[in-house]
Amino acid sequence: MPFVILLKKHEKQSLFVKFASVSFINMRKFIFILIIIFATTGLKAQVDKKAQTLLNELSVKYKKYKSIKAQFAYTLESKANKVKQTQKGVLHLKGNKFKVEVASKEIICDSKTVWTYSASENEVQINNYNPNENGFNPAQIFTMYEKGFIYKYVEEKLENGKTIAQIELTPTDKNKKFFKVKLFIDKIGKQIVRSCVFDKNGNVYTYEVQTFQGDVAVNDNFFTFDLAKHPNCEVNDLR
Repeated sequence: MPFVILLKKHEKQSLFVKFASVSFINMRKFIFILIIIFATTGLKAQVDKKAQTLLNELSVKYKKYKSIKAQFAYTLESKANKVKQTQKGVLHLKGNKFKVEVASKEIICDSKTVWTYSASENEVQINNYNPNENGFNPAQIFTMYEKGFIYKYVEEKLENGKTIAQIELTPTDKNKKFFKVKLFIDKIGKQIVRSCVFDKNGNVYTYEVQTFQGDVAVNDNFFTFDLAKHPNCEVNDLR
């Protein structure tokens, strides 16, 4: 039988928070995050029609998928700390359900409950899922730009025979932890290739989509944590 720990709210030391802050909540600024930032002090914000058109076409395409699977590479670069680290992961989406795998960590959500599992520690934390409290719902990553951002169409370049459009978005909320995102889109294929997120601490997060599949057959049970498959797993139930 697994060892279950029940903690009071003031005792919470969330694995979700620890892991998310390193490799997942940074996915708020994630591969597919459609947010890019370009603000000019003293000028009234205006919509870049060319950027808006491409983003709308992108959104229409992604909304047609019932499920999504994407493999990605995530790089954190901090010049101040002389750090540059890369990890690879997999993102699964189905409606408001999601599963993210990075290194030995997993975050699984069935839209009501979120499980954060560390394979290296054989430990899982269980929380009620509140997208407002947890800060990010991956199910929204393809449509986040639709409100709260200013867009700018920067340029087009050929990369590996493909026309890649660069769009920048600026959040209208200046309290956001990031101030600029550069989004690179395959203009013909209408698919995100990578995004670079610049936060206010001088860190740059780059998310590169390595493979992408739409309408992947996946059962709803895939978005729950099966304790029976993890013998002797330590369980921290914080609900």
